[in-house]
Amino acid sequence: MYHIKTFNQIATAGLKRFEPNEYIINASEQADAWVLRSHNVHDEAIPPHLLAIARAGAGVNNLPLDQLAKQGVVAFHTPGANANAVKELVLASMILSVRPIVKGFNWVNEQATESQSQLEEAMEQQKRQFLGAELRGKKVGIIGLGAIGASLANDLLQLGVDVIGYDPHLSVDAAWNISKHVTRAKHLSEVLGSVDLLSIHMPLTKETRFSIDRSWFERMKPGMTVLNFARGELVKDADLVEAFHHHVGLYITDFPRHSLIGHPQVMALPHLGASTKESEVNCAIQAVETLKLYLETGNIRSSANFPNAELPYTGKRRLAILHQNVPNMVGQITGELASHGLNIDNMINRSRGEMAYTLIDLDNNEHEPLSIHALYDIKGVIRVREF
Repeated sequence: MYHIKTFNQIATAGLKRFEPNEYIINASEQADAWVLRSHNVHDEAIPPHLLAIARAGAGVNNLPLDQLAKQGVVAFHTPGANANAVKELVLASMILSVRPIVKGFNWVNEQATESQSQLEEAMEQQKRQFLGAELRGKKVGIIGLGAIGASLANDLLQLGVDVIGYDPHLSVDAAWNISKHVTRAKHLSEVLGSVDLLSIHMPLTKETRFSIDRSWFERMKPGMTVLNFARGELVKDADLVEAFHHHVGLYITDFPRHSLIGHPQVMALPHLGASTKESEVNCAIQAVETLKLYLETGNIRSSANFPNAELPYTGKRRLAILHQNVPNMVGQITGELASHGLNIDNMINRSRGEMAYTLIDLDNNEHEPLSIHALYDIKGVIRVREF
């Protein structure tokens, strides 16, 4: 039986994936795994028995990834589960950027004391001030062609938009999801200097934090609309405010920053990207399923602090080893197994930065049994699980 502790409100459809004969939810503080959404784990003491944390969402800013990795706690997230919700919000924001819909809505409400005839007369006189433009025929640049960016690009094509995308880390799998009619830029400058609207979908990393700065804005077309539905910390606010004088006409973001609130060229939303019933259900289901996969088979999928690694689970004796990514680690592990007369049937080793993960299926034999405590004698081994 695995004990699961939940934080925040997790969609019931996800929690139902925990079979009651195998999982107990919120019955013990000695939980094997946590499931959460926005709960800040930076403020939590990580218990030594904790095996994994699954976040029902794509972002992982509320998880201390390095600390968790050093303690052998695998952190999962749900990339792509909220992609449609975010994409639809970006599309809505693009339409709002070219049509003064909010301005028109507010104006009508201000006419509440007028008669119907007065209202109709005023509309004829004033509607010119609500003249907008159409998204069709515009050129939109997308930075980051992951699940959200790729889906956005494909939908914009259906609206008659000319789309150019840039992603220096585009994977083969992601490329298959992008229409051939999306122009792929080889250099960032090809996008910044040519589009009318720019949509940001980059991941927030040490390298990308505050990377959207003066060097970006100075290469943009004058009056460009910039949409940031990735992370607020990607943009250097002081440089953005300076860019409002010439290069940036409108900045739309789902991540309000105190230094930008109230600026006439900023449209900020209260982090609504994944706030749909469908998205919450999708994220919860994906979080639970990836967590169960790890707990039951040792396979890692969609981890934020360890490499993904999967071997088909055949029921043979399996060892799952979390360790530091140092030279000769795999050699030491296999040597220890050999010293106990144990043969390896199948093995996979994957690394990610300073961390690595090894899955080993052993032959069914009658040789000397291995105590997993022997593997902890190898310097750099963090956690060993046996199945």
